Amino acid sequence: MAETLTVISERVDDVPLLLTHQKHMGIQPLLDEYFPTHGNWQGLSLGWVAVVWLTHILSEADHRMNHVQPWVEHRRETLSRSTRQVIRTLDFSDDRLGDVLGALSDDERWQAFEGALNQGLLRVYDLNPERVRHDGTTTSGYWTITPEGLFQLGHSKAHRPDLPQLKIMLSVLDPLGLPVVTQIVSGERADDPLYLPAMAEVQRTLGRHGLLHVGDCKMAALATRAFVQATQDFYLCPLAETQLPPAELETDLAPIWTGAQGLTSVYREKAQGERELVAEGYERTEPLTAEVKGETVTWSERRLVIRSLKHARAAEKALQARLAKAQADLAALNERGRGKKHFTEVESLRQAAEAIVERYRVQGLLRLTYPETVQEHPVRRYRDRPATVRLERDIQVMAAVDERVWQERVRALGWRVYVTNQPAEQLPLTQAVWAYRSEYLVEQDFGRLKGRPLSLTPMYVQRDDHATGLTRLLSIGLRVLTLLEFQVRRHLESDKAQLAGLYAGNPKRTTARPTAERLLENFQGITLTIIKEPDQTRYHLTPLSTLQQRILSLLDLPVNIYTDLGIVSRKPRPQMGEP
Repeated sequence: MAETLTVISERVDDVPLLLTHQKHMGIQPLLDEYFPTHGNWQGLSLGWVAVVWLTHILSEADHRMNHVQPWVEHRRETLSRSTRQVIRTLDFSDDRLGDVLGALSDDERWQAFEGALNQGLLRVYDLNPERVRHDGTTTSGYWTITPEGLFQLGHSKAHRPDLPQLKIMLSVLDPLGLPVVTQIVSGERADDPLYLPAMAEVQRTLGRHGLLHVGDCKMAALATRAFVQATQDFYLCPLAETQLPPAELETDLAPIWTGAQGLTSVYREKAQGERELVAEGYERTEPLTAEVKGETVTWSERRLVIRSLKHARAAEKALQARLAKAQADLAALNERGRGKKHFTEVESLRQAAEAIVERYRVQGLLRLTYPETVQEHPVRRYRDRPATVRLERDIQVMAAVDERVWQERVRALGWRVYVTNQPAEQLPLTQAVWAYRSEYLVEQDFGRLKGRPLSLTPMYVQRDDHATGLTRLLSIGLRVLTLLEFQVRRHLESDKAQLAGLYAGNPKRTTARPTAERLLENFQGITLTIIKEPDQTRYHLTPLSTLQQRILSLLDLPVNIYTDLGIVSRKPRPQMGEP
């Protein structure tokens, strides 16, 4: 009798790497500890369901719940042997995944879990945080607005004010960009009041003081700065126009124009020992007093008056463009012809000219004059009417650039005042400039969270609790990516080495700062083939390349998380007389 032979092929790719990396982070046991399930829960625990789902999201860049079950079905052997758990596709139904999101939406349990996770990661990865960056973003979708719901209309950072949105406040560690606090609020909320609870939660979850909190001008409210001072932390942020009116900025700049105040130069080190001047400025102190929880707080604030040369050049270019457009529109007022308005009164022409100046925001830069002439226009004789001469008033607007005002305006471009309460010996002016300029770290996290591979936008859920739970689940995924990238870069820096072979089409290109996405991409194509025979099951795994083995080494992961998948599992033949 012919023996039956069954051949199954599974895509392995980066699944064992992601599962083992999450195991080192301790995600699954913490989820099971802080989000206990009821007694009727069967199958995989909530923690294991979340970890496998997160592996799917990171590997496939897709958070849709209805795509998880078929993905698991086609990787049951890989998942079972990597997790050492019994994998049932029923554990990844839409209902079960919805239960996970509902559990993660519990604010009290999430705060406890996030704090425990942060403490574990600081210990396992030997992190010593000194700076925390805060910023907010929004994600919008075609949701239904309810009076007390999470999805509301508000100021959209995605330039879609017509769509309901929710708001996410993220606090990340510098310099690796590791999220430590994730806050989710309704979409109509302003950013300013979100900084205080974010800072308080950072202090609670990290359990330490002396941190430098970095944020944009929305963090500069006096109450926020006073809270940081009162809690023995530090802040660094620029002042908005509401905290520093233009007249006060002019006062800060006046000593520079007179030559009484020298400037400190800030350079960027370039290749071959070259240096590029990127900013200049000086600092002064300002005494401040505020109340925090009924107590008066007094401190001296350092005010850093800084000019960014790149920002100044960009602002000057934009000002020149606006000025040119204003001059062109003013000249058009003097044109005569069909469809052109002919001004016969100075006042009406002045109103039209001043409207153009205001529209392009070039007030004071142009001197406007309105010369008036009288022109003679001959009128031909017609029948009994004799030839005559008609006198017509002609009024024009002439615009000339006021060079003195132009020079004053240009020299004032690019200046901004930053404030901090951290002593100069800990944060010199030059370091403060670079500390603020690293704000892109939060933007990178937002890019990962909303784009590939976490793909929060668009969000394929409709319920408030599911939206909250999904955002929190993806914030765990953001931690996975951040630490994976950080660990590889730290090892490369320690070894003074670079990694080659990551870039398709350019195998000789090297980098010491590979991204997590590119590292994972290089595990695509690994396949597990399962051959089932009556007396045995054989496994064959695509051999790992030298590059893949090198990446695993940099992550402190053993090669056998892959090679063990190819170990033959034998089942003894039945003895004579046995069924």
